[in-house]
Amino acid sequence: MRQAFGLDFGTTNSALALAHSNRTVEVANFGADSTFRSILYFDEEENSRANKLRVVAGPDSIQNYLNARTPGRLIQSTKSYLASRLFNQTQIFGETYSLEELIGILLRHLRQSAEAQFGDLGTSLVVGRPVHFSGTRGEEDDDFAVNRLRAAFRNAGFDDVHFLAEPVAAAYKYQQRLDHDELVLTADFGGGTSDFSLVRLRAKRTAGHELSDQVIANDGVGIAGDTFDSKLVRNLVAPMLGLGSEYRSQFGKVLPVPYWLYEHLERWHYLSFLKTRKNMELLKQIRYQALEPSKIDALIDLVDHDLGYRLYRAIEATKCALSKQPTAEFRFTEAAVDIEKAVQRNEFEDWIEPEVRQIAECVNRLLTKCNVAPKSIDTIFMTGGSSFVPAVRRIFEQTFPAAPIRAGQEFTSVAEGLALHALELAD
Repeated sequence: MRQAFGLDFGTTNSALALAHSNRTVEVANFGADSTFRSILYFDEEENSRANKLRVVAGPDSIQNYLNARTPGRLIQSTKSYLASRLFNQTQIFGETYSLEELIGILLRHLRQSAEAQFGDLGTSLVVGRPVHFSGTRGEEDDDFAVNRLRAAFRNAGFDDVHFLAEPVAAAYKYQQRLDHDELVLTADFGGGTSDFSLVRLRAKRTAGHELSDQVIANDGVGIAGDTFDSKLVRNLVAPMLGLGSEYRSQFGKVLPVPYWLYEHLERWHYLSFLKTRKNMELLKQIRYQALEPSKIDALIDLVDHDLGYRLYRAIEATKCALSKQPTAEFRFTEAAVDIEKAVQRNEFEDWIEPEVRQIAECVNRLLTKCNVAPKSIDTIFMTGGSSFVPAVRRIFEQTFPAAPIRAGQEFTSVAEGLALHALELAD
């Protein structure tokens, strides 16, 4: 039976799907989950005289990180760096790795796990990509990111990679349920980007190679789940760790604790960068002269004990709770950090209002570019974790009051659509 694979390589989670010749789709299971956490964990093997370096990925990386007796190095959100020419390589326990090598290692682990279920994945794959990668300023940056990602996939044994915009892949998935033609706006909310496609979908019985011709236009913005998390960190956590506090310099002048420290704190994939000898010495100097030393103690413990993942797990739980109820309780108690605070949904929505407005502006820009009125849209198809955030959903409820909002398999629908496209390419 002919089959084809699609991979949604995500900032936070990745998913892989297999499409059979009868257009049924299977999603890979990674343990108990249908997604593979896009995380690497490096440490030195215990009881090894040679200090042999060990690397694990996905759910295993998290367990190893949480159970570690001595700190290792957690690498996450590698996709967010693809468009950055400043990130070429990093040192991990004395070994140098390029970004392409790190992503290649992650993909090889994902591949090995998926092959336990599906057998050999081969060398051909359809891979999702955002309309615009995080941090890009133009098409040249997007091309640079794609070339780096292609090299990473070659490192994992995939020599024939075809890229498809993630919201278009979501349209492939949604098309399978159609029994009539529709003008559909697909919205894919990932960890790093929010992407949109306007697609005139034909019913599945007439679909085939023609879907690419049915895509009217795409657009996207580098704002999504990670950005919303950062606003919770800034407003709930950072003030308890010294943001806005002061210290007395060696000349007796009272100065604010440097803000850039908390900018790193707001992005959990930047948090590990704080743990350098120079930064830790700076934090200890500030703590010695701090007007609120207990807060700086808590920040030092957070960095020194590599508590970034634990912190963001608590942040994510609070964000999810606020999608379901008007009030949530944020709790984080680790080492010297002890934070317990109630947060209201309306507070959270105030914090993310500028970013939600940018998402709305991106949607409106797409409609204007296509000269399509909101009332002409038949359906909104939303996928990705931030599609649950009420403030995000209101954009579409208010802009398209007559269009129903559809959803389904929010974390795997892009991978399923990619696999269906791969099947068509194989014909």
